[in-house]
Amino acid sequence: MTGAGTATPPCRLCAAPLTTTFLDLGMSPLCENFLRADQLDAGETFYPLHVRICDECLLVQLQAYVGGEEIFSDYAYFSSYSQSWVEHARGYAHRMVAELGLGPDSLVTEVASNDGYLLRHFVDAGVPVLGVEPAANVGAVARAAGVRTETRFLGAQSGAELAERYGRADLVVANNVYAHIPDLIGFTAGLAALVKPGGLVTLEFQHLMRLIERNQYDTVYHEHYHYLTLLTAQRALATAGLTVVHVEELPSHGGSLRVFARPAGAPEAAVKELLAAEAAAGLHTVAGHRGFAESVFQVKRDLVDFLHQARAEGRRVVGYGAPGKGNTLLNHCAVRADLLEYTVDRNPHKHGRFLPGTHIPIHHPDRIAADRPDYVLVLPWNLRKEISAQLAYIGDWGGRLVFPIPRLEVVTP
Repeated sequence: MTGAGTATPPCRLCAAPLTTTFLDLGMSPLCENFLRADQLDAGETFYPLHVRICDECLLVQLQAYVGGEEIFSDYAYFSSYSQSWVEHARGYAHRMVAELGLGPDSLVTEVASNDGYLLRHFVDAGVPVLGVEPAANVGAVARAAGVRTETRFLGAQSGAELAERYGRADLVVANNVYAHIPDLIGFTAGLAALVKPGGLVTLEFQHLMRLIERNQYDTVYHEHYHYLTLLTAQRALATAGLTVVHVEELPSHGGSLRVFARPAGAPEAAVKELLAAEAAAGLHTVAGHRGFAESVFQVKRDLVDFLHQARAEGRRVVGYGAPGKGNTLLNHCAVRADLLEYTVDRNPHKHGRFLPGTHIPIHHPDRIAADRPDYVLVLPWNLRKEISAQLAYIGDWGGRLVFPIPRLEVVTP
């Protein structure tokens, strides 16, 4: 971790100058900009993946080289293509209906509601909903499924306008979006505007403590503007008068937090215990964030060595999945189609396209059974259990699965 030179962008939470590097992955394209065949010979824009830490408030953040409107107005990620994530959403919805006593006179508002993967469970329970989704193409899918959805970016003004039109919500949900917002303070104000004075806000986001502990550096990409601990999330929510009253650790995305916040309330024991765990891990000081870059290099070296060895032995290696994290990993490791022939994905919107930067082609998952490769590199490693079950058949011909994170593993399914 080093000084970042003379260019010192301000911290988006406290406005202090950012002078300390947390991780520098060089240059990378936008990880969800999948290319058509006619775009392969055109120029492609790469942006720095230079993550800094604020010396004052400790927020770990990536400069907003690209605005949210460019990234999220037309988006290739559809939550419903992950079976395990849909089940995660169903369990949460049933729990909230029961614990909060939600019914036909209630309102649940979800920000970054995607294709309605979560709100449809509330609809099925007879609870009125509102989805707030910036990507028009994804929001259209939600509306077609019967989920009332507004195509908007959330900020202080839009939050107030939506609350005026639809009413304030008993429950406001923001899953895997809090790290995706350049205007952290404005977005938080929008959350506060949407919730009733006695209501609840829940957020889920990847926990920086687990990211570091498990070498999950591939979750660093331009769509993730900051990387949160409970401490920094608590400080951000406090800017809009929201108090973290409870927190739970989740296995999703390699280790996430579900934070419960209210306009009024006091922190429960779980909040104090997790803050103490973060402090013990060193994450309440700048110095405690040092050393991650060396772990990142080890992941890169092991993967590149494996792929070169497989190529030298005449082994066939293909990928499974085309997630954003996979594009960070492949671009940082300079992996191209000579080392990874192609990848596959269940999302039909990606078929026939190519990964950004590496130009590796994306096919339908059936391609694996047809080609019978020696190895399948699993890029969405966070779905290990689900994907291992889906790919169990490759063992019929001696195929093996490769997981690059947290450390290289080659396993027989």
